[in-house]
Amino acid sequence: MNLSPVVIAIPMYFILMAIEMITLRFQKHPGYRLNDAVTNINCGVISQVTGVFVKVISIGIYTLIYENLALLQIPNNIWTFLLLFFLYDLCYYWAHRKSHEINLFWGGHVVHHSSEEYNLSVALRQSSTQTFWTFFFYFPLAILGFDPVMLVLASGINLLYQFWIHTEAIGKMGFLEKFMNTPSHHRVHHGRNPKYIDKNHGGTFIIFDKWFGTFQEEEETPTYGITTPVNSWNPFWVNLAHYATMKEELAMIPKWGDKVRYLFNKPGWLPDYLGGYRAPKEPGKDFKKYDTVVPPSFNWYVFFQYILLLVLTGFFLFQVNAFEWMIKVGVSAIIIWTTISFSGIFEKRNWFLPQEILRILVFSTVLFLLFNSLISIPILSTFIAIYALVSFAWLFKNQQQKDQITSASL
Repeated sequence: MNLSPVVIAIPMYFILMAIEMITLRFQKHPGYRLNDAVTNINCGVISQVTGVFVKVISIGIYTLIYENLALLQIPNNIWTFLLLFFLYDLCYYWAHRKSHEINLFWGGHVVHHSSEEYNLSVALRQSSTQTFWTFFFYFPLAILGFDPVMLVLASGINLLYQFWIHTEAIGKMGFLEKFMNTPSHHRVHHGRNPKYIDKNHGGTFIIFDKWFGTFQEEEETPTYGITTPVNSWNPFWVNLAHYATMKEELAMIPKWGDKVRYLFNKPGWLPDYLGGYRAPKEPGKDFKKYDTVVPPSFNWYVFFQYILLLVLTGFFLFQVNAFEWMIKVGVSAIIIWTTISFSGIFEKRNWFLPQEILRILVFSTVLFLLFNSLISIPILSTFIAIYALVSFAWLFKNQQQKDQITSASL
């Protein structure tokens, strides 16, 4: 069983999101949009399933350094763990800060900032590539002699702490604002207003930002998101959009030295002969959040399918160590495929219906293969048959409704 604190806390995430929704409703705050929230969680789902493979590499390298280059043999106890947790957050600060200040690294972090809302679901909007640009920031902890198991625990708790600060339901928190990262401090971090950009990088503690000159108090309400909106509900594209832009802009730069500078300078940098640095601008009064509207029955269909996706993802992550490599790849593929399929509904893509029919058949097969040893085959087969029939009927009803709306608009 996977005992990662992040995986174990999955049920609590959704309980807290439900509480936040109720709180925001009482505060008469819109809070959530289904398409945005689903995309946020989808990015987290993809991050977790790809992390099954990526984290093996990052933790493996950390372990090699620890076993061969550690200067000390630090014992595992509550005091050394508290020291590790503090030092981990210091390393996190620099990894996070450089993820904002280096264009290539920003490609791995921009995913988390691309939502134009600010609620607990945004905390789950994590990148699938960020580990490649940040894992080496923690190597000094291995050289000092901190156990890899303790590092994984500190990392998980640090990430768990950051979940609850992604909310507008909580205002300023008095004396805690002086040394802890709080919702107010982190709202600043997610603002796209020029005064808020690249501020408040701490994970658990805000003191590092105050020490190193990147602290900004929350003043006016931030406008959330990124200066070049991704304008998509496709979590796969959300992960790749910045890299695609980088590829296009690198092709414009003729000099190899400038190409390297483009990779490692701040996002927005270009050589002077191509216009120079493009500084962020204040959001205009005509700024509108990216949105698409589909009939309610389409949203309910996504919600229905999403419940099953989360059950499959949760089971996979909890039991991942028991699966063979090929099963891990196969289940990860169908999970990622499903998250992309949902974006086809939200974005009204023509390719949605034929691939969704195929996806339901493959998804049903995966459910059978994973659960036939846990649930009696007659019961499981009946459940899957009902699931597939309901899905197909619902799909074709939605398609008829879509055709009627299209015909009425012509």
